[in-house]
Amino acid sequence: MKKEIFKYLESYSPLPKEVDKLIVSAFIEINNLRLRNNRFLKSYSISKRKSKKREKLLQFIEIVRSEIETFDIEKLIELFEFVISPSDRIINGAIYTPSEIRDYIVRQTLRNNANILNEVTIADISCGCSGFLYTTAKELRRRTRNTYQHIFQNQIFGLDIQEYSVTRSRLLLSLLALSEGEDVEEFHFNLHQGDALLFNWKEHYPGFDGFQIIVGNPPYVSARNLDENAKENVKLWEVCSTGNPDLYIPFFQIGYENLAPNGILGFITMNTFFKSLNGRALRSYFERNNTSIKIIDFGTQQIFKSKSTYTCICFLENTERNYIEYHKSIDKELPTNRNQYSRINYVSLDARKGWNLNENEIISRIEATGMPFGEKYKTRHGIATLKNDIYIFKPVAEDDDYFYLQNGNLYPIEKGICKDILNSNKLSRDINFETVVEKVLFPYNDDIKPKALDEDFLRENYPRAFEYLQIKKKILAGRDKGNGKYEKWFAFGRTQSLEKVANKLFFPKFSDRIPNYLISNDDDLLFYNGQAIIGHSEEEMQMIKKILESRLFWYYIKTTSKPYSSDYYSLNGTYIKNFGIPDFTDIDIDFIINENNQNNIDDFLEDYYNVRLTEDLISI
Repeated sequence: MKKEIFKYLESYSPLPKEVDKLIVSAFIEINNLRLRNNRFLKSYSISKRKSKKREKLLQFIEIVRSEIETFDIEKLIELFEFVISPSDRIINGAIYTPSEIRDYIVRQTLRNNANILNEVTIADISCGCSGFLYTTAKELRRRTRNTYQHIFQNQIFGLDIQEYSVTRSRLLLSLLALSEGEDVEEFHFNLHQGDALLFNWKEHYPGFDGFQIIVGNPPYVSARNLDENAKENVKLWEVCSTGNPDLYIPFFQIGYENLAPNGILGFITMNTFFKSLNGRALRSYFERNNTSIKIIDFGTQQIFKSKSTYTCICFLENTERNYIEYHKSIDKELPTNRNQYSRINYVSLDARKGWNLNENEIISRIEATGMPFGEKYKTRHGIATLKNDIYIFKPVAEDDDYFYLQNGNLYPIEKGICKDILNSNKLSRDINFETVVEKVLFPYNDDIKPKALDEDFLRENYPRAFEYLQIKKKILAGRDKGNGKYEKWFAFGRTQSLEKVANKLFFPKFSDRIPNYLISNDDDLLFYNGQAIIGHSEEEMQMIKKILESRLFWYYIKTTSKPYSSDYYSLNGTYIKNFGIPDFTDIDIDFIINENNQNNIDDFLEDYYNVRLTEDLISI
């Protein structure tokens, strides 16, 4: 979509119906459609008589023609998705699904029902503007030659929480029929407005025994953006009993439990449930029900233009099997036969720890070796001031008494209240200590477990620092949305990682390559943003460093960790805690620490874990 169209729609009207009239009328005229009978479409058609609305329509048509080569129904769906308000996008998670994804999901699900295409019932339980139902109706019409009137009335069903989305669904499907010459006075739709978390299909369709097919793109709403009603309603579903589940998670249970016997569900959705705490109850639900699941995992590849998401296609069948079929997609390719999937038995998966679906056998071998990393080593996140730009700085100058901090104005800060601090996230790129170390204004005493300084002591002993903090007091008071309870008004937002620890091994939270790991025995050195392993001997730190820098460990991270954009992966404790650490002998430890050739260390570790990483595996 082009920006001039968006700008025009934004300024046209705040009322959904008026915007819909403009879009529908433009679509009909640009595509030279003959509308004579359909009363619903007529009510959304701007008259050809001279009027201000007619002038606006002609302006819009001119813009559309200049920016869109072919204004087909796909472009219409994109427009309908665009005119959803930004707040509704956050609350309800609406997002446009590319046509190739819809086509693939619909065709795969119809393949399972090839013998009953004239009677098959298909639903989208979070339909939005009904892109999936459009694809479904079109495919059914092609295969069965049934009229759209029959398909709409008997075969497709939709539900959405927003009334305007249901209206746009009716418009979209009516325009599909009109564009193929089916112009009837009234279509009978099975499109409902309601909350899928509460909606009961049996109340609307007596004798309902489930749909043969459910397709869709469940809403992309993170737990923190759910309104209070939604937060309560997700608790009604057992798959939401762990962590703080995002809104897409209950849609798996809702969909699965509304399938007919031998029915199939096809979703394009988030892949975070493989490993996350939020997905633990969902994984257990699948395992307990022996759910037949087929997964196409897109990893870090971005499927949606408008949203940075990490997605997969899931097919669930209402038949009991004890395995999952898994395919890791490369370059967004979609598998065409079952031979492209690996089969993983539920007995080889751990719902509590998270699913290792990619290279399951190798990952299971690594995790079964020795003791889990999380049980052997203690990791810690850095300090949390909640206002880093107030406390952390690179001095622009210094003299015998002061570091000079530039923050709007130039402020002298007494050297005695400052400590060195490391931004360990920068270690994904740089190991030069001088480039990653900064200063932090540290208004705490020098105890092993520091406490915030007394305010009078701070004023008397560090008057320039106190003056600076006073100037920033209003900003500091705004932390935690003004509801924060801190030891002192000038204290950090959180008390984590303030205590002194001698040996620390710093590393970033995210990286797109084997990161740099930095060891420090300076107990005064603080850190933020990244992570550190703490509380072990210098020798043990050196050994851990060599293991974490190995290609085996990076292969494990790339295979099991949460992906982010630009091929970054998380090194958070959740994703490294299950990596197995062997019970090395003293001779082994001596070799690991003192060997300078990384290839030799890599070969040694792979022998120890009984894993041989081929070039294909290393490049995953």
